[in-house]
Amino acid sequence: MNKIAITLLLGLLVACASVTPRYDSKFGDAVRAARQAQTLNPDAPAAGDQALGMDGKTAVHALERYQDSFKTPPKTFEVINIGGALSGN
Repeated sequence: MNKIAITLLLGLLVACASVTPRYDSKFGDAVRAARQAQTLNPDAPAAGDQALGMDGKTAVHALERYQDSFKTPPKTFEVINIGGALSGN
């Protein structure tokens, strides 16, 4: 009887063992690899070079136009419906 009880107890303890340590050790590797693959220059923060492209006035104007586009969205236009019923008749 004791052998059966010990065998069942060992079986229950084995069932509680974690089977995911291999998965847990690799958790997040895919995200880190994707981020590394999408980074153009990983040493950019250490370089200290200024960004090239727009001057300050142009960048401020572009940002203001972008923000204003949400305040007053552009007007929509009617699409000509070829082969369908005409609207407004």
